[in-house]
Amino acid sequence: MEDIDIPQYFLCPISLQIMKDPVTTITGITYDRESIEHWLQTAEDAACPVTKQPLPRDSDLTPNHMLRRLIQAWCTTNAKYGIDQIPTPKSPLKKSYIFKLIRDLKIAQFSQNALKKLDELANEDIEWNRKCMVEAGVTKVMVLLIIRCFKEGKTKGLEEALSILYRIWSPTAENKQLVAENNDLFESLTWVLRIDIDNHVVVKTHAVKILKMTTEVASSSLIGKLKLDFFMVMTSILRGKLSPQAIKAALHVLIQSCPWGTNRMKIIEAGAVFDVIELELSNPEKKTTELIFRLLAQLCSCADGRAELLKHSAGIAMLSKRTLRISAATDDRSMHIFAQITKFSATNEVLIEMLRVGAVSKLCMILQAHCEAHLKRIAQGILRLHSNVWNNSPCIQVYLLTRNAR
Repeated sequence: MEDIDIPQYFLCPISLQIMKDPVTTITGITYDRESIEHWLQTAEDAACPVTKQPLPRDSDLTPNHMLRRLIQAWCTTNAKYGIDQIPTPKSPLKKSYIFKLIRDLKIAQFSQNALKKLDELANEDIEWNRKCMVEAGVTKVMVLLIIRCFKEGKTKGLEEALSILYRIWSPTAENKQLVAENNDLFESLTWVLRIDIDNHVVVKTHAVKILKMTTEVASSSLIGKLKLDFFMVMTSILRGKLSPQAIKAALHVLIQSCPWGTNRMKIIEAGAVFDVIELELSNPEKKTTELIFRLLAQLCSCADGRAELLKHSAGIAMLSKRTLRISAATDDRSMHIFAQITKFSATNEVLIEMLRVGAVSKLCMILQAHCEAHLKRIAQGILRLHSNVWNNSPCIQVYLLTRNAR
């Protein structure tokens, strides 16, 4: 393609690309719609990027039809030089249309079609669409629809409702209040994860992701009242390996629930310690491993959690193998777990097992590696605490010979 001089006023001041949908702000500057909408949504202080004048996030953006036609004509003329055509943009979604679709949801013969149209709008990945849907109250409508499906035992419209809610959810004060006012939402989403339903991987993955998002804004009293059945379902997600996204979301939910002591005991009773060790042994991606170790560190802060880890034949070996191999975050959690085990659960069998599977060698390696100072202090403390058991082991002898090497 030959070098072509693009008229300066065809370029968006933000992206510096040819504008596909030029819109003019109240400050008189024209931008590409996608760029200025993203700017208004993400900037800390909403202001016009060019004039620096205040620019409210909900300010009107006026389509610049004349400039768009000039850009389209110029692109057509220069198509032979490899310039892509600029299609005529769709008219921006209007809130009145969303209100109409919400009304149609209450009419039996129109409800399914309205739900599908809302799902299509949410899936277009256009920020303006999501904003209109949120302001029109679609979030609350979808929450109530999911709860109604649960209470009536019906799945019609459930897939679309979950998809829409997942796409438009945001951690706002309004949604926090919405979760507080609808205690049945957690039970409804748990029900979704138990039932047989078409397209179950997508549907249940959306359900777990929504549980993660709602757990993040739920009140302490609501999280503290979660039942054993809830945690049984969460651990079944780990065991069933529904999808990588669902597994990470389930781990987040369990981690969010752990600060409450009663929840920790329920998570352990649900078999989470065994399940996450098995999951880690399947070599998941780095992010999942970090989440597994975050959860294990919390569960091993109590005696029952440590007992479950030690009961697994590969528990200590897995901790030892992952240390110094994944990330600093994983090292931090693994050392925390080792410290808890060696301080409160250090039977002779456990100490011999640590020596046999290489955990003691890893502690020595921590002292010699480029690790955080607090990790070195933990490793040193563990080695000193049980030096009478490990003192004659080859790894300790090697460490003593090399620690002052130059």
